[in-house]
Amino acid sequence: MAQKGKDQVRIRHKLLAYGAALVMVAGSAALVVQAPASAHGAPLVPGSRTWLCYRDGLTPQGNIVPKNPACAAAVAQSGDNSLYNWFGVLRSDAGGRTVGYIPDGQLCSGGNPGYSGYDLARNDWPLTHLTGGAQIEIRYNNWARHPGTFFVYVTRDGFNPNQPLRWSDLESEPFSTATNPQERGGPGTNEGHYWWNATLPNKTGRHIIYMRWVRSDSQENFFSCSDVVFDGGNGEVTGIGETGSPTGGPTGSPTGSPTGGPSSSPTTPGPGDGSCTVSVTITNSWSGGFQAEGTVQAGNSAVNGWTVTLTNPSGQSVSQVWNGNLLGNSGSTTQIRNAGWNGSIPANGSTSFGFLGTSSGTPTAPSATCTSP
Repeated sequence: MAQKGKDQVRIRHKLLAYGAALVMVAGSAALVVQAPASAHGAPLVPGSRTWLCYRDGLTPQGNIVPKNPACAAAVAQSGDNSLYNWFGVLRSDAGGRTVGYIPDGQLCSGGNPGYSGYDLARNDWPLTHLTGGAQIEIRYNNWARHPGTFFVYVTRDGFNPNQPLRWSDLESEPFSTATNPQERGGPGTNEGHYWWNATLPNKTGRHIIYMRWVRSDSQENFFSCSDVVFDGGNGEVTGIGETGSPTGGPTGSPTGSPTGGPSSSPTTPGPGDGSCTVSVTITNSWSGGFQAEGTVQAGNSAVNGWTVTLTNPSGQSVSQVWNGNLLGNSGSTTQIRNAGWNGSIPANGSTSFGFLGTSSGTPTAPSATCTSP
């Protein structure tokens, strides 16, 4: 690669680390600005369906063209935003619920309609090769940091990958749990992750490793399916790229970064006279950037759709939103509308959204107002 091309790639990755989401067009000096990505994290090792399909489909130009047939089917059903937002398989109101909350057949998407394509029952998903009973370092991307507990399950013996995944297909107890594990790197990068060591179950053949990340500071939970085969492997991945040949062990990283796009379209508020208020808190900060969370609170009447207006301090701006849709930035003002699943709030209830931002100094929580509908 020419030195100029290398410099461009380095610049792109640095911008993406702060949520800028820029795609460098190969062979030209043009920059294509994409909509901001949303989300928080997903398993890197063993890789989730969304993470490995993202690696399979990302082109040097930044668009998504899946080669793996299962990944292509998932994108055909859910759209390529599901891979630009590979780290966004979440439900904002889960609160640790499992059976009876997420229907059988929808475990891999967590019941999130924006990821329904990743529930498809197929035996040709990208596959991680493992050894039963061996030690593994589980890695879970920390695109946005949150306190909480990870629960890691495996399917029972006799599991059929050609049948939709049901709760009864999983072993009754997780084979690994981790509360607030250690981190390397992040947030806002592909490579940053939580990590912890675990002993793999004594299994053979095809299985799914199913993970839940249950936040302790909100009702939001994350869900994922990682397709694995216990065949004596050491983390090699097959089923991604042109040939589907092994890509190496679990330390591999993608060649690009997500260009983003809202994971769902804003809902159109229905009739209703509920009022809302909002509070914003800085939850994490680093040199040049920060992470924040907003809580939208309904009054004595239910809210059916909400819009938050942020007034940012000088030198500060919002670059990326999750659990909401970024309507745009105008001067010091940022507007965020509810996502498709959290627009309806019962009387005296609440929901939350989060965002990343850039700052030229010490980050300060922006002032905020809420309107509905």
